[in-house]
Amino acid sequence: MSERNWFKDNRELWNRRTPIHLQSDFYDVAGFRSGKSSLCGIELAEMGDVAGRSLLHLQCHFGQDTLSLARLGAVVTGVDFSAASIDAARELATTLHLPATFLCHNVYDLPNEVEDDFDIVFSSFGVLGWLPDLDRWASVVRHHLKPGGIFYLLEFHPFYSQFNEAGLIQYSYFPGNGPEEDICTQTYTDGNSHPPQREYWWNHPLSQVVNAIRGQQLQIELFHEFPYSVYKLGDAMQEIEPGKWVHQDLGERIPYMMSLKARRPVDE
Repeated sequence: MSERNWFKDNRELWNRRTPIHLQSDFYDVAGFRSGKSSLCGIELAEMGDVAGRSLLHLQCHFGQDTLSLARLGAVVTGVDFSAASIDAARELATTLHLPATFLCHNVYDLPNEVEDDFDIVFSSFGVLGWLPDLDRWASVVRHHLKPGGIFYLLEFHPFYSQFNEAGLIQYSYFPGNGPEEDICTQTYTDGNSHPPQREYWWNHPLSQVVNAIRGQQLQIELFHEFPYSVYKLGDAMQEIEPGKWVHQDLGERIPYMMSLKARRPVDE
């Protein structure tokens, strides 16, 4: 099957999920409309002040993080391949009177669709597994960064992605010859179900992420691993502190999240 068909099925999956997510407790859109930020706090501590800076948010879903950054003064552009997500993001920005640009594009197509470069390129949580080629992804990041600009990624750790709900290793850490394929009937928010939809995703070990960034001559300034998740990733998770979740059997012995900050050199 071609890459085009992989993306077609995955796009349909996210088009199905978006209306469910908008009604979910997980995303708490009502709370967001009332002023609640969707950011976990790690992003801002590690990125620094975003006020007045141009920011490109890759794989933004329906824009809550994008608009949370707009509330802090960033000049934001959010991109996602799901038309349903982008329509919802635009509606949310309009009703909240927040300045933001939302574009419906596949990440890989951006250099041909968007001329601007940015002070910050940002991406977070559950994004890398939907991308078949991280080298091509990293080239898009570099293309849209101004000299001296930063790329910031906050993502679930690929090591944790090996484990199933029982705390046992079920999935390979290393990529196979093609994507993993599944028929999905449920989304991650509140146990909500949807009609069966085929999905494709890719394993990316940590070395692949780091080397893709380094391969674009982006200078890594920060890399962190976290022994907890800021989200409850299934029924087997328990909250050890407010906003910090671990698997009940694995505890704090493994990494659940990672963050990376890299800069495009000023002199090139």
